[in-house]
Amino acid sequence: MKRIQIFENGINVVFEITDRQEIRLLHFSALPFDESTMTSRTGNSGFSLVELQVSGIDRAGERHGNKYIITAPGYRMKYKDLKDTNNAIGRKLEIICYDEETGLETVSHMQFYSGTSVVRTWTDVNNCGTEKWTIEYVSSFSVTGIEKEGLLSQDEKMRIGICHNSWQRELQWQFYSLEQVGLGLSQPAGFQHSSKVLGVTNVGNWSAKEYIPMGYLENTETASAMMWQIEHNGSWHWEISDREGHLYLQLSGPSEIESHWSKELEPGESFRSVYCGVCAVKGGFDEAVAEMTRYRRLIRRKNRDNMRLPVIFNDYMNCLWADPTTEKELPLIDAAAEMGCEYFCIDAGWYADGVWWDWVGEWQESRKRFPNGLREVTDYIRKKGMIPGVWLEIEVMGIKCPMADELPDEWFFVRHGKRVFDRSRYQLDFRVPAVRKHCDEVIDRLVHEYGVGYIKMDYNIEPGIGTENCSDSFGDGLLEHERAYLAWLDGVFERHPKLIIENCSSGGLRMDYALLSRCSIQSTSDQDDYRRYATIAANAPTAVCPEQAAVWSYPLTSGDKEEVVFNMVNAMLLRVHQSGHLANLDPERKALVKEALDVYKTIRDDIASAVPFYPLGTSSFSDNWTVLGLRTDDRIYLAVWRREGTQNCIIPVGDVFDDAEARCIYPLFNEEKFAYDTIKGTLSVCFDNAYTARLFVLEKK
Repeated sequence: MKRIQIFENGINVVFEITDRQEIRLLHFSALPFDESTMTSRTGNSGFSLVELQVSGIDRAGERHGNKYIITAPGYRMKYKDLKDTNNAIGRKLEIICYDEETGLETVSHMQFYSGTSVVRTWTDVNNCGTEKWTIEYVSSFSVTGIEKEGLLSQDEKMRIGICHNSWQRELQWQFYSLEQVGLGLSQPAGFQHSSKVLGVTNVGNWSAKEYIPMGYLENTETASAMMWQIEHNGSWHWEISDREGHLYLQLSGPSEIESHWSKELEPGESFRSVYCGVCAVKGGFDEAVAEMTRYRRLIRRKNRDNMRLPVIFNDYMNCLWADPTTEKELPLIDAAAEMGCEYFCIDAGWYADGVWWDWVGEWQESRKRFPNGLREVTDYIRKKGMIPGVWLEIEVMGIKCPMADELPDEWFFVRHGKRVFDRSRYQLDFRVPAVRKHCDEVIDRLVHEYGVGYIKMDYNIEPGIGTENCSDSFGDGLLEHERAYLAWLDGVFERHPKLIIENCSSGGLRMDYALLSRCSIQSTSDQDDYRRYATIAANAPTAVCPEQAAVWSYPLTSGDKEEVVFNMVNAMLLRVHQSGHLANLDPERKALVKEALDVYKTIRDDIASAVPFYPLGTSSFSDNWTVLGLRTDDRIYLAVWRREGTQNCIIPVGDVFDDAEARCIYPLFNEEKFAYDTIKGTLSVCFDNAYTARLFVLEKK
């Protein structure tokens, strides 16, 4: 038996190679390895490094149900080699295993990133044999014993966090005990076989329609935690369950049981699983989110947008509602320029004479809406010192689009011999060269003919499990389409490196770091009630870097000054998506918008490097008080919202600086009481009225 112990960037990793040449991942944690915590009745056999299921092989052993344990040939994979190298990113491990009977080989990748306690993981499967094999499941990350540190029972100490997501109700964290998810052992504690699995799954092309593709696990006894994200823009799965008395965590992309995915591997062929990011920290939720934020900044495409954080005006939300015309746009452009906006995006409808929804696909300007052409409006935007943008939904084609009936079925998703359409749109298949050529021509024309520098790339359908065209399975067609779409995006940025593309899917329904490693900005919601939006805005940095999280601020024409302030505070620690009928606001309320944007421009450099924290915990829609904190080396920013409830709130900020003071930096007219206690590390606030918000900074005197 051989042990390999690695300590890198605060993470302890321990492998064991048995006398039978089996490799086990015994430990992945911010805490040191303690042999006494290994209490499985069957030794270390359940601590699998990789799980691989192919068709036609018996899964012997315990009652697994739908758990991805004792996969075949996963359970019999033998150790072949471990490569330990360094690259420009950090340390890199590659663990190679093989199955002699099938000739299948797996390469488990662990890429460390210097400066953060996060590892990117994925698995390659190579068919080195002489027979074709069909993959039904492969893990991107697999670790057992996630509960083993500490003396308390796993029921008492383990807490699981799931980020629920939905249209207009994005980013809703819920935290569960093992008993609440059906994995509790109850009393008396002891070993017990189980077929229960906590599975969190997405099926389809909206990667975040029910859950953000991430999760959280905390050991409250030892003050240690794990957080993970699955970096894929389609079907994915993670699960936690028990095996031989321990708990395991597994992350993957699509699978046959959950998402109709299987992949045939001919001799000499290879398959790569989806990427995942996994962090291990000492501490809890705030520490894990901070590490994930640092990691997300390292894996994304380098771009000016995430350094400069320009202010964007978009004419949709509580404004034109996808009904643009030259006459309506010109006064909005004037008002946006007066407020200090730097980009102006014309949202949906610019291409359709009538209803904008089901005509998408040709992307030619509507002369009915713009009698002198769209160029007149985009030129006016530039004349006012802003960069023009437009809305696109490039991946779909409306059923009323003139092109749709002329094109062959191979352009689209097809199931059971019929085109797949949803909500009056067809799904384009980006594996098809002609589709990519058409989309390239659309982008290039908008950039070259109209001077477009910003694209709001929306996506409003769910085409389901995939397509049968040129696919081993429906899910295989979906996965390869999604990878082709990402490659197409890479090509767009290569041709147009200054172009900003916002990732939008009916708001935040495709909030994943396959797309956000490319797109510099993410729509967080279509929520049109600013009072509810505070919760979504506060929670956004748990899933998206603050400088990538676009939040609407849309002052109402009928509101008062506190309504304007609440709206603006929603966005001021993130990315400002300004909207609303600014031209129709009275002078006092219009001045508050400009004041907010002026303040934003003085703090946005800090936003681009800060990490979030949650003094009151993550926010729920039912919370009366919500707080989002951003922390830099020199100062702390706090967005504080009161909806209902008591007038007073004590915010535990913690240790800040030896000599610190608090200031309200927006709005300047603030008369609400606040005080910072340097001994207790708390900010006390008193907001006299409901639906009041303020932005504070804590820094050295």
